[in-house]
Amino acid sequence: MCCSCHPPGISRRSFLGATALGVASAAIPSGRAAAGGARTDDWDPDQPLLRTGTPLRVQPILLYSLSQREEQTSWRPWGGLHTEQDVAEESARIGSELAAMEARADFELEVRPLVAVRSVEEASKIRDAEGYDVAIVYAASGWTDALEACFSRARNNLIFLRHRSGPVYLWYEIVHNRFLRQGSATEDLDEYRYPSGMTVHDVVVDQYDDVLTRLRALYGVHNFVGRRIVALGGSSGWCNPEAPEIARTKFSLDIVPVEYDDLERRITSARGDTDRMARTQRWARRYLDVPGTSLHTDEQFVTNGFLLYDVIKGYLREHEAAAFTIQACMGTVMPIAETTACLPLSLLNDEGYLAFCESDFNVIPAGILLHYVSGRPVFLNDPTFPHHGMVTVAHCTAPRRLEGGRYAEARVVTHFESDYGATPKVELPLGTPLTMVCPDGRQRQWVGFSGKVLANPFHDICRSQFDVSIDGNWRKLLEDHRGFHWMMAVGGYAKEMAYACPKIGIEWNDVSEA
Repeated sequence: MCCSCHPPGISRRSFLGATALGVASAAIPSGRAAAGGARTDDWDPDQPLLRTGTPLRVQPILLYSLSQREEQTSWRPWGGLHTEQDVAEESARIGSELAAMEARADFELEVRPLVAVRSVEEASKIRDAEGYDVAIVYAASGWTDALEACFSRARNNLIFLRHRSGPVYLWYEIVHNRFLRQGSATEDLDEYRYPSGMTVHDVVVDQYDDVLTRLRALYGVHNFVGRRIVALGGSSGWCNPEAPEIARTKFSLDIVPVEYDDLERRITSARGDTDRMARTQRWARRYLDVPGTSLHTDEQFVTNGFLLYDVIKGYLREHEAAAFTIQACMGTVMPIAETTACLPLSLLNDEGYLAFCESDFNVIPAGILLHYVSGRPVFLNDPTFPHHGMVTVAHCTAPRRLEGGRYAEARVVTHFESDYGATPKVELPLGTPLTMVCPDGRQRQWVGFSGKVLANPFHDICRSQFDVSIDGNWRKLLEDHRGFHWMMAVGGYAKEMAYACPKIGIEWNDVSEA
């Protein structure tokens, strides 16, 4: 499946305006656990994943009109709402359906009370209101000017139509030829108009699973655009040195650089704090007691890793950020921290933050979006050469809670290239489903595929390594291979990524659908 970027005729300014609502709110972590409850600064493997995003606020709108009988003429359009009683019953039906959907959502979703509108003036009033991020218009009846008045380019929009789920809607018939396409003196009926940036993918018929898929994608976009990320040692791009600037300008990412001299001062100070050192030792022992954990390196490396983790958490608090990356992690950090950064990054991801090695802003944007779409930690990895329907991916910073809940089995070993420090070699159950994203250097097209874990080998490569299957046309992946690093999430999120990517100006190329 290949979705276009933002539709023809949508300007760069329009794209930024459509996503600007997420910029200010996305930079500060919420501090909420996925399952509720208080959190402390103490490292606790029993806590559920932290939710660092902000809720997606949805405004449902029922658009309708009521016709008066006239003799010997066609006096009413298609549609099942004929009286105010019909409208009241439909409003109650929508309210019940949305409440059920909200209860099923596995992300933070706030649905506002339904508003029913009949005119351009009423539609414009709710369109211009503040306090929500996505409009869902139940287009029961009413004409094009009123439908258009419901939507603003400053936010994302959906249309819900009924065929079999309730009284049939007029716009089930005419959404294509009176809204998405519309003839005029200068336009052919078969020319797409992209009103308020909307496409055929913004229309849902009957199925709330389809609505939830789109809202999950939009939750990801909402919390991706404008995300603040602390970059220890600065930022880079493995395939394109302009990658950090592209991330800033295209996605409004707020990259906060931190110097290694500052890290050295903080670690030196922490080592002089007896209580803090005792705490990191206690954390290290508790980590090694997590079921399925075995130690194959010096325990002091694990303790030092928890100290580095604690210092990084300080950066996140100070900068009100939920994301972190480190450059020169395969050398510069080791003499300062007396360990590697692998374990601290794994710990941060397992807690619910975003933490990436190598400061590669070719792949970090994809990781941020995939994290918020999936609601799970993601794995930045080095891919190998695809062959015979599979590919090996590996790195030394894999989270253990890739499935979102329990800690996977792990051997704590050294970082491979340096044979130093501590890193978890994570083992995933065979058959675990996954979604892979392979971004290009210019952030124009992201290649994706679905697959599953075939094996957890232990080659002489980065420690966490997975042989994964490639669903669909694996040979096409050979031709469409992008970037240097890939990003992986456990679970099937190709539909959400296909919907989300055009919202941020990215073409999504799913080779599993080829």
